[in-house]
Amino acid sequence: MNKSIIRYILSRVLQFEAVFLLLPVIVSLIYKEKDGLCFLIVSLCALALGTFGSKFLPKSKVFYAREGFVTVSLSWILISLVGAIPFVITGAIPSYVDAVFETVSGFTTTGASILTDVEAMSYTCMFWRCFTNWIGGMGVLVFIMAVVPLSGSHNMHLMKAESPGPDVGKLVPKVKDTAKILYGMYMGLTGVLIISLLIAKVPLFDAFVLSFSTMGTGGFGRWNASLGAYSSAVQTIVIIFMILCGVNFNAYFLIIKGKIKDFFKIEEIRTYLLILLAGALIITLLVRGNYSSYGEAFHHASFQIASIMSTTGFSTADFDLWPTLAKTILVCTMVIGGCAGATAGGIKVSRLLILFRTIGRELSHLTHPRSVRKIRMDSQPVMEETIKGVQSFFIAYAILVILSTIIVSIDNFDFQTSFTSVISMAGNIGPGLGMVGPTGNYSMFSDCSKIVLIFDMLAGRLEIFPMLVLFYAGTWRKS
Repeated sequence: MNKSIIRYILSRVLQFEAVFLLLPVIVSLIYKEKDGLCFLIVSLCALALGTFGSKFLPKSKVFYAREGFVTVSLSWILISLVGAIPFVITGAIPSYVDAVFETVSGFTTTGASILTDVEAMSYTCMFWRCFTNWIGGMGVLVFIMAVVPLSGSHNMHLMKAESPGPDVGKLVPKVKDTAKILYGMYMGLTGVLIISLLIAKVPLFDAFVLSFSTMGTGGFGRWNASLGAYSSAVQTIVIIFMILCGVNFNAYFLIIKGKIKDFFKIEEIRTYLLILLAGALIITLLVRGNYSSYGEAFHHASFQIASIMSTTGFSTADFDLWPTLAKTILVCTMVIGGCAGATAGGIKVSRLLILFRTIGRELSHLTHPRSVRKIRMDSQPVMEETIKGVQSFFIAYAILVILSTIIVSIDNFDFQTSFTSVISMAGNIGPGLGMVGPTGNYSMFSDCSKIVLIFDMLAGRLEIFPMLVLFYAGTWRKS
C-alpha cells in the first residue's frame, strides 16, 4: 500500500478544511460574535498540521482501488473529527461524541440532530453546521480534485470511492475536468436557489444556510420548525430544488449540451420522477382529512415525499401522525433514495432497477434454462461486474441494518424508533418515525448507539464498502 500518498492527500484535506473553517469566522465578524475566534484557532491548527504533512511529498503519486477506498474513508473521518471541535470549544455542543454526531450528520448530508433547540445556536455555529451539508453534498475529494491534481489518471479511484451509485463514469476524458464540471453545476444551482429564496423575501442569512442544506440534501434547518417556519412559496421553491438534487448531476451535462430529450430518456430519472409523483398522489388521498383542501394536502404530501426520497429530511408537517400506509410509503422511499450521482442518499433508483431485472433474469433462466438474457439500462447492457456489485451492496446493506438495529435496541426504545433510526442513518435521511420523527431528535441515544449511528452515516454516504475496507485485514497487508 502506498501510505505516503494517503498521508499526503489527508494533509491536503486538512488544508482545505482549514480554509472552509474561515468562512464562519467571516460570519462572526458580520454578526459581532465571539465564536469566530474558536473557529479561527481550529482553522490555524488544521492549516499548520496540513501544511506540515504536505511538505513530505510522496515517493509515488500512483495508487489503486485499495488506496482510494482507504483515503476516502479516512478523509471523511478526519474532517468530521476536526469539524466537530469548534462546536465543543464554543459550548454549542459540550459533548464531543454529540459534536461528532452532529458534524458527521452534516458532512454526510444526513441532517439528523442531537440538538433540542437549534435556534439557540449562534449565527457562526449555525452557518458552519449548514455549510457542512453543502461541502458533503458533492464530496470533499471531488472538490479537491477540481482544484488540485492529486494523482494523474489514478484519481478515478477516489471519485469511484466517494461518488454514490453502482457505476461512476467521466463526463470528459480527464477526471479533474469532470470534477470541475460537476462542482460548476453544483455551485450554479446553489446560486440560482439563493437568488430564488431572496426573491421570495427570505432573509439573506436564511437564504444561504437554507440553500446549503437543500443543495446538499442535508436538511439542517435554521428554525426548530424546520421548513414549517417559511411560507408556502418558499416551501414550493425548496420542493423543486430537492427534486432536482435527487437527479444524477451527470445527466444535467446533457442539458448543458442541449440534449434535453436525452435527459428524459434516462430510465433512472423517469423512474425516480414516477415514484415521486405516484407517492405524492397516494399520500394526498390518505391525508386529505388532515387538511382543509386537496391543494393543501398535495402541497404537504409533495414536500414530504420529495424531502424523504431526496433524503433531505426537511419537514412541514409531523408525518408521524399520518396514516400507517402514508408512513409506510415514506419509509419505502426513504430506503430507495435518489438517483446515482446525485447528492441524495439511499440505495439509489438505478440499483433497484438492476436488482429487479436481475430477479427477472433468474426467473427467466429457471423457466428457460438455455436462454441467454442480458440486463440492460437505457438500451445498454449492464456489465456483470456492476450486477455483482449491486448484489453485494444489498447484502452488505441488509447486514449493516440488522446488526446496527440490534446494537441500538440495547437502549430499549421501541422497535419503530430503533429500526427507522438505523434506516435513516444508513440512507442519510435524518428523520425517522417514533421518537426520531420530524419533531424528535437523537439526543436520547447512548454514546454507544450514537457511535454506531455515526458509522452508519459514514457507511451510507460512502456506499458501505469504503468503510468496511478499513476493517478488512487484507487491506493492510503488503502486496
